[in-house]
Amino acid sequence: MVARDALTDGAAARPWRHTAVRFGRPFLVTLVAGVLALAFLSPFLRSAMISLSTREQLGQANAPVWPADPAVFEYQGVAYDIYRVPVDGELRDLALFQPGRTSSIFIDPADPATPISWDGSWRALERSWSFTPTWSNYSDVWRLLDYPRVMFNTIALATIGTIGTVISCTLVAYGFARFRFPGRNALFTLLIATIFLPAAVTLIPTYTVFVKIGWVGSWLPILVPAFFANAYDVFLLRQYLLTIPPDLDEAAAIDGAGPFRILWSVILPQAWPAIVTVGIFSFVYTWNDYFGPLIYLSTRPDLQPISVALAHFNGLYSSNPALIQAGTLMTLVLPVIMFIIFQRFFMRGIALTGTGVEK
Repeated sequence: MVARDALTDGAAARPWRHTAVRFGRPFLVTLVAGVLALAFLSPFLRSAMISLSTREQLGQANAPVWPADPAVFEYQGVAYDIYRVPVDGELRDLALFQPGRTSSIFIDPADPATPISWDGSWRALERSWSFTPTWSNYSDVWRLLDYPRVMFNTIALATIGTIGTVISCTLVAYGFARFRFPGRNALFTLLIATIFLPAAVTLIPTYTVFVKIGWVGSWLPILVPAFFANAYDVFLLRQYLLTIPPDLDEAAAIDGAGPFRILWSVILPQAWPAIVTVGIFSFVYTWNDYFGPLIYLSTRPDLQPISVALAHFNGLYSSNPALIQAGTLMTLVLPVIMFIIFQRFFMRGIALTGTGVEK
């Protein structure tokens, strides 16, 4: 009888145990993910704090990581520094009225008429800080960097380059994924082999060609190559297109659809995740590209994007890290918003790319 009762009690306790395990594991996973996300975002939080600080605060010893200025108390037309003073076992924010070597006179901002004598060296006390974000750093960067102009240049280059990359890479990937022609595999292998070709090898010949045709000093050397596809995005799109059943193409062909109609009406509606992924990759790459605009637009500051303008800005204001961090964060806003908006398509395109098997 006792054994039966023990078994009954154990069986009754198991559902609670299973419930605890079921809810405990997701909580633990969420906690670990939150800690990792916080560690990943800590440099950005640090940059945000610096961007809201003043140059004087960044140069002060023992200054907090958050934007702040030393707290002061105005009394009888004189500003007195406020310190954290231990009085009767608690820390109080008191203004240093008369400093001394072994004892000092403080006044309470709430009751300035009653001075407080404190024994000890006031130099060992911790300063009191007040939270004072300097939002004017962002307006200064907007003005000094001529932000509207460089942002227009960057958006124009990134948008046109993304359109050219998506169109050209989609057409090339469609050809390799759906059409059979002599030498297809050899051409695709040759295309993929260009990935291993260092950019430094083609830099001088490419620059020489652009100089001869008079394109240096314009956007053409940066935008025109985007309309001739690239191996990375072609491979990504081709692998995704291989996951789309070819029976759909055959059904559309029976209905009288040509190759371009099949691409437009059958392939593209199902390939949006991969296309959006390629678009994000291209947009971010063009947005962050520094070397190309630096070479071809060095003589045209009015056409330079944010990457080149910000590097020049950092050299001019290297003594003020707050302005540099403010300009950097302003540059990150648009790519981050774009990634958040298209995150669902981006993750789906990355997850499915590479699963295609050539028929």
